[in-house]
This record gives sequence, C-alpha cells and structure tokens, in this order.
Amino acid sequence: MRQSSSPAAPPATAAPYAERLGLPWWAWPLGLAAAALLAVELWMGATGVRAWLPFVLLIPAAVAALWWLGRIRVEVRDGELRVDDAHLPVRYVADVVPLDAAGRREVLGVGSDPLAFVVQRPWIDGAVQVVLDDPEDPTPFWVVSTRHPVQLAAAVLAAREAA
Repeated sequence: MRQSSSPAAPPATAAPYAERLGLPWWAWPLGLAAAALLAVELWMGATGVRAWLPFVLLIPAAVAALWWLGRIRVEVRDGELRVDDAHLPVRYVADVVPLDAAGRREVLGVGSDPLAFVVQRPWIDGAVQVVLDDPEDPTPFWVVSTRHPVQLAAAVLAAREAA
C-alpha cells in the first residue's frame, strides 16, 4: 500500500540518515554452505592440488559475493540523497512516498516507468519512492529499498526543507 508523506510536516532541522542494505544473517550460512558443498563435490573427484583448490577458490569467492550483495549504503547528508555512488540533490525532490512490500510491488510492477532509477533488494520489504522535479532530467522518480521507509522519507524531506 502506498502511503503519502506529504501531510506530515518534517522537522525543522535536517537529521542525517545512514543505512547499509546488508544481507540477512541467514544468507551468510546458506551461501557459505553452498560454496562448501560445491567445493566438496569437486574435491571428491580430484587428487593432489586439484583436491584442495576448490576450497581455496570457492569459499573466499562466496564471502566476496555475499559482501558485494550487501554493500549498498543509503544516506541523506550534505543536502543529497546518496544511494551507493548515485547522488541526488534534495532541491530536485518533489515528494517522498514511503512504501511497504505491496506498494513497492505496485510501483515496480507492470506499469513501472522504464526511466526510473531503481535500487531494490528483494530481502528488504520497505522502500521509498522519491518523485523528482527536475526539467533537465528524464528520470521521473527513484525507488530505493530501505528497512526504515518512514524515517528515510522524513530525512529527505527535512533535508529539502533545510536546503
């Protein structure tokens, strides 16, 4: 369900917001177990160096892949919404809509705009839709996953009011 953040007045001061979109705790043991299982399968059919090489390669590769999946940071600071390496000055923000899982599915569903900027993680239910007001930019809105959609929306609106 979509919830509009417009009726709530943001606080007068711009409070910084920071969040890392990390993996849930259970993804780490599952990913490492899958890599170990694959390494054992390869180990069973090899001898010598080829016997331990799958463990040396696959376990660190799984750790790197799991870290990479959870590396995205969402921040509101210095008058910008920062999502990974993308920066959006808050002066171009028209509105921010906190979304729950159903609202995110609706915004990213069949009728979604292909020009929208989307950073979504399937293991995070919440999101915000940041509607833009920039005539120079063809991007109509951003959709960003977050575990705290109401707090992120309030931080963006507070930063916009402070700017």
